[in-house]
Amino acid sequence: MRVAALALAPVLLVQGTGVRRRTPVLPEAAGPRSGVVPGGGPPLVAAVLGESPAAGVGVATQDEALAGRFAAALAARSGREVRWRLSARTGTTAAQATPRLVPGLAGPPADVVLVVLGVNDTLRLRSRAAWLGDVGALLDALRPLTAPGGVTVLAGLPDMGRFPTLPQPLRGVLGRQARDLDAALARLTRPGVRNAPAPPLDRPGLFAEDGFHPGAVACRIWADVLARVALG
Repeated sequence: MRVAALALAPVLLVQGTGVRRRTPVLPEAAGPRSGVVPGGGPPLVAAVLGESPAAGVGVATQDEALAGRFAAALAARSGREVRWRLSARTGTTAAQATPRLVPGLAGPPADVVLVVLGVNDTLRLRSRAAWLGDVGALLDALRPLTAPGGVTVLAGLPDMGRFPTLPQPLRGVLGRQARDLDAALARLTRPGVRNAPAPPLDRPGLFAEDGFHPGAVACRIWADVLARVALG
């Protein structure tokens, strides 16, 4: 993968610069980064950590974003009240997540922890071994924040080979890199850790206006898949 990227480096550099110039920079979603979704039974505590999709880039408010939708889907599927909190920042890699985001999840031990990372590691052409090492270190850091018997859900990477804003050959290179990292993530096995492959999110109307981030409908679809995996 890296050999191909090196061979195409001059073209990829020009295309990447052009994409950044043309693509609108969207803000992270507005609104509180914690909340309660009503329900019965004992409360379910959920914590969400991640990069720009987790931060809500591409939608207006956190209620429409992945974290809010995930909490709502957990409540709908379990029938329980869900108390959720979010720590997310645009541009974060797996290596940066431990020092940058884990402290923001301080609070009651979480029954469900959702991790949404990988796009920025894809953009940096992170090797599979380094990526898995970074994710493993993050999982170690999240363990004290997880309730006994709790689960951690690793959101699978979206196929960047389907992002409409990316031209070829950049799209093909990043698509293959994302699939490589996603396959490595799917093979990671730890007690209490579950992998949730990303659903297809490339239909018309599912991308935000930048052609790169999931829009509100895509967040709802993705959140439902993640909640289904979290609740087993």
